[in-house]
Amino acid sequence: MIELPIKDFNKLVAPLHLVEINNLFARAVVEKKIAGKAYVDSLPNPKTFYVVHPYGMSLLFGDWRNKEFNREFLRYSLNVDNQRNDIEWMQAWPPVWDNVLHELFAEDIGILTNELTHKPGAIEVYTRVNFKFNQQIFNKLRYLKLPDECVVKKVDEAIFSEMKGHVIPSKFWNTPHDFLNQGSGFSVFYQNELAATAFSAFVFENQLEIGIETIQAFQGKGLAQFACMALIEECIERSLEPVWACRFENTASYKLALKLGFEVTVTLPFYKLPI
Repeated sequence: MIELPIKDFNKLVAPLHLVEINNLFARAVVEKKIAGKAYVDSLPNPKTFYVVHPYGMSLLFGDWRNKEFNREFLRYSLNVDNQRNDIEWMQAWPPVWDNVLHELFAEDIGILTNELTHKPGAIEVYTRVNFKFNQQIFNKLRYLKLPDECVVKKVDEAIFSEMKGHVIPSKFWNTPHDFLNQGSGFSVFYQNELAATAFSAFVFENQLEIGIETIQAFQGKGLAQFACMALIEECIERSLEPVWACRFENTASYKLALKLGFEVTVTLPFYKLPI
């Protein structure tokens, strides 16, 4: 594995277009919307690629037959050389990669299974879900009324700075200026306290991928749906396709996606690489 200099990220553009699963997070790195990393098998003529978004999402794609790259990727995945300080959530394309990875990983950690033992240092396998938006289902929700003690506000610089948590705009945009000029978001305030936010994690052409964060004290109140509805309404007004993807095991996100009119299109293995 060779880390690709940022000036050469253009070498990943064409191969990334061949990836048929949701890859907007990787595109954000490749197109330098956010500062991430990319690794390849060769600098002059790369055929195997690994892109890492600073949020912790990663994508392995391209040629799966390079045994030397695969051996190095195994060491990277198990963090043998302490290359990483954080876990990574990795998916791969094309699907043949999953057969290669199961064989590659099994030699050191045993057969991969969803019956996780949480063995220290083990690679865990979950399920990643891609959805497609169905506006007809969403239209049936428009009768829902925001609770009286709540108000929805468009995310501005003050709200951007106030947001705390794991899935927030500052994890997906280089600066508040970039987000406010290229992205969008809405927050639900409960009794004047910031409770939940839905925002654009990525925006490309006619697609906007939704990120959500609910402050722990307000979880379970169903407030995130109202932030999401406001953002989806804006997508419809701007002729943008709202995009949703999540881990199947994230029950709250999965169920909310279905409620808001998103339908499952693809499921694939989702690898949690340890530190």
